[in-house]
Amino acid sequence: MLNEIEDFKAYITFPEYRAKNKYDSTYLGRFNFDMLIKWYGMENVLTVIARKYMWETDVPDYDRAYRALCAWCSLPEPKKARPKKDGQSKTCYVDLHEEFPELVDETGAGWFFRHVQNIVSFAKENPEALSKTTAKNCEILKNGFENAWRDKVLQYQVPLFAPSSKGAWLTSFDDVIAEAKQRGPLRNNDIPLPGDMEEKLIALTPKSVPGEVLPVLVKYYKAHKTDESDWVVLPEINFNAYFDTTSFSKKWLTALPESIIERQEKYGVCRYRVRTKTLA
Repeated sequence: MLNEIEDFKAYITFPEYRAKNKYDSTYLGRFNFDMLIKWYGMENVLTVIARKYMWETDVPDYDRAYRALCAWCSLPEPKKARPKKDGQSKTCYVDLHEEFPELVDETGAGWFFRHVQNIVSFAKENPEALSKTTAKNCEILKNGFENAWRDKVLQYQVPLFAPSSKGAWLTSFDDVIAEAKQRGPLRNNDIPLPGDMEEKLIALTPKSVPGEVLPVLVKYYKAHKTDESDWVVLPEINFNAYFDTTSFSKKWLTALPESIIERQEKYGVCRYRVRTKTLA
């Protein structure tokens, strides 16, 4: 979440598909089941990918970023697929393999599709490493992911201005491209806080919360705050994946001192601002 370059690498590099115990989710990589099943937080993932390929030079390449998104999201063509009509969106981008071999293979299977299939294979081969809830989620992926993801990829390709379609209310590749343009090249935002601020933040952290949480939130806030607003959107699901636990959104956030972190939640969106003056 802080080093965006490392985030990108995590989204195109397969993790180790292993688990030491039922609480170890190493095999999920930088994802969790809310992201894999409900697509929560996927806009942030796609934006990181788009920014990488858009800003390979000083001149942004919007078309290349769009093609990269299609490649990463690609699925192999169904065996009984009907021929596509002119102008109709597709979900198999095997034709992009030569340009993006790291994102889509020679069968049209994009990185994300292969990652989920690897998770399903791991779950099948290692049932003893799964909790009941995890096993249930893996079964959902096994039986319903491919069709659901294919529908989602089609939705992503709905034009930004499509008032006659319900897709106009959903995240689209056009939205992601616009966000990637605004945010610019990927950056490493994991830079030291000034003075002894990090030590003060750790000292103010409740015992029920890991000491790294407050410093990470302050660094993220500093990196994403704009001159137009004191508020920064907090992608809770992505932070859950970053910390490899749902405790971040379910327990840690509510335990943080309001004198440091002020939060607001509305319409399912959480935003926050940091009151660093209290640390002076």
